[in-house]
Amino acid sequence: MNNKLKTASLCVQGGYKAGNGEPIELPIIQSTTFKYDNSEEMALLFDLKKDGYFYTRLANPTNDAVAAKIAQLEGGVGAVLTSSGQAANFYAVFNICEAGGHIIASNEIYGGTFNLFGVTMKKLGIDCTFVSPDASEEELQAAFRPNTRAMFGETISNPGCQILDIEKFASVAHRNGVPLIVDNTFASPVHCRPCGWGADIVTHSTTEYMDGLATQVGGAVVDSGNFDWMANAEKFPGLCTPDESYHGLTYVKDFGRMGYTTKLVSQLMRDLGSIPAPQNSFLLHLGLQTLHLRMAQHCRNAQAVAEFLQANPKVAWVHYCGLPDDPNHEKALKYLPNGSCGVLAFGLKGDRETAIKWMDSLEIINIVTHVADARTCVLHPASHTHRQLSEEQLKEAGVAPDLIRLSVGIEDIDDILADISQALDRI
Repeated sequence: MNNKLKTASLCVQGGYKAGNGEPIELPIIQSTTFKYDNSEEMALLFDLKKDGYFYTRLANPTNDAVAAKIAQLEGGVGAVLTSSGQAANFYAVFNICEAGGHIIASNEIYGGTFNLFGVTMKKLGIDCTFVSPDASEEELQAAFRPNTRAMFGETISNPGCQILDIEKFASVAHRNGVPLIVDNTFASPVHCRPCGWGADIVTHSTTEYMDGLATQVGGAVVDSGNFDWMANAEKFPGLCTPDESYHGLTYVKDFGRMGYTTKLVSQLMRDLGSIPAPQNSFLLHLGLQTLHLRMAQHCRNAQAVAEFLQANPKVAWVHYCGLPDDPNHEKALKYLPNGSCGVLAFGLKGDRETAIKWMDSLEIINIVTHVADARTCVLHPASHTHRQLSEEQLKEAGVAPDLIRLSVGIEDIDDILADISQALDRI
């Protein structure tokens, strides 16, 4: 029944259903280990012949309930929670791409992900080609190699607020027999379900809007269940040939549409870890129950802020897809008809010091690394989140030196605008 519920109802009631006399709120099973009465029963669990729990690094009831809710929200067949959004992106790729492989990623993505793909995964023998999200199909096709195993992009890019043409990227990916992975953190499943537009795997930093209150760090990987791995078996031996490290299981043969997530848990989580604490998943679950309400308020406030900034003579430019003259407006009408998110990018007339002075003059808006929670917060990416990138890399990632990322919260809009205005008066 839960899969038939609308998004708002899934936010509240998805994933966990209390039985007779059971707690209405998701219980926290804060235990590493689960006890069994006989050895054979545990052996069946290790052989993946029986569902159950034996060690939280692989599975935990609290974590699984929240993962199920997120899978329902995204319209996927299954999901796995991770300890961070970065871990989610790493696992999503590494589950299907090994040493000697290659991926293609939009260059307008979060700076940490840009570094993960361009530097860290290269040390593991995985190359990445970065492409413009505005690239034509022909340009995207030119980036493919015989060893390409996935394409990657963000629904709404962090921090530039570029909207990915999901259908275009999916079409090119599928033409080449590889899946499209989309990070849907900023849009959330309330405003976009990438799987409905052709994406095969969806990732999230649950630290952001899904939590909404800056209480936990986490991530999620959702499998649509739609990609035909066996039709492209030569590209994905990890899924389509026996895993000798796990009793010769062939994941997509033995587990069908759950093969991708089963491998991620049984192999990668087994060997690398990166699970969230059940307490963190409980906090995430609380946040998810109000996600649909908060996203609506974030968008209302962000639209008002974007219009205010656009009209101010001290502002050089504003990127927010809700503005009719924004380059992403038409894509927003297609992929995000009910709103995008609370994050916008803008630049002030002047230099980097002008931006810093404005930020330092704010009173209620917080200067923090975090983004996408109830509080309005601000960041200068070139100085903070993208500080590890060179000037050339900043340009490639679409991060202008004057770019300010403003994450508009759910406070009263009059108070937000008053703080922005008084800080502008000081520059």
